[in-house]
Amino acid sequence: MIEERSLISKVYNGFNIVLIILLTLLCILPVWYTLVVSISDRAAVAAGEVFLIPKGINFASYQTIIDDGQFFKSFFISVQRVIYGAAITFFVVLLMAYPLSKTTNDFKFRNIFMWLLIFCMLFSGGMVPWFMTMKSLGLINSIWGLVLGGGLPVFNVILVMNFFRNLPKEMEESALIDGAGPWRILFGIFLPLSTPVLATILVFTIVGHWNEFFQALILMTKNENYPLQSYIRQVTANVDLTKLDAESVKRLTSLSNQTLNAAKIFISMLPLLIIYPFFQKYFVKGITLGSVKG
Repeated sequence: MIEERSLISKVYNGFNIVLIILLTLLCILPVWYTLVVSISDRAAVAAGEVFLIPKGINFASYQTIIDDGQFFKSFFISVQRVIYGAAITFFVVLLMAYPLSKTTNDFKFRNIFMWLLIFCMLFSGGMVPWFMTMKSLGLINSIWGLVLGGGLPVFNVILVMNFFRNLPKEMEESALIDGAGPWRILFGIFLPLSTPVLATILVFTIVGHWNEFFQALILMTKNENYPLQSYIRQVTANVDLTKLDAESVKRLTSLSNQTLNAAKIFISMLPLLIIYPFFQKYFVKGITLGSVKG
């Protein structure tokens, strides 16, 4: 009986290992394929000869993007947007989640605010009212329009609120007895204990601000104000042939919109691929602990 259970356990573990390997390959394959296409010759890509191994390796697509000085300016705008947006969202979510984690005995209007948040999460006023509001606030062609437009993600508030509600209430009661006020309890007790969920919402915020491109297309009337995601969607392989030197002509023969688009996609995902491993250990724990209570 023991040997039979041991055999079943080995088969089960082997099946799990194979399944995890397959899922890992499914996640890695699109990224690898995008990279391979971006550094392959346009003729090979157009003929469908490129899959896992690049053909006619060249970096014409990346050179075309980098040669434009606007690329670095847009990259810096995206970095600014992520830093400002993460800081503002982090602070606002904390201030909103803490009182909402209380009971109605401690915060009388808790349910009213909660229903308002849920309603705003499910329903939107529409793009035109949103644009008119941003314009009336003078946020057109301003990075603050990109940052403040979604500065309070309701889903993140719910995650942090539920995480706070799972913390032992005795800690807060002890702090109150010792004379601590709400600010000291929030930043001195709750904040240090909330690393998993705070790391999780930080990942959500970074990814959201970095990948978002549509708001800039509406709020920015000048291309030089575009963040990276909006900028790379405007880059094409169209060039002025009368202004090309011999080296540029050679590079152009290896370039197509298909390889250029692959380079855009790979560049846009690279920063997130670098950042995510540092937060991965907190991610699942933060999601799980932040979604237990309603």
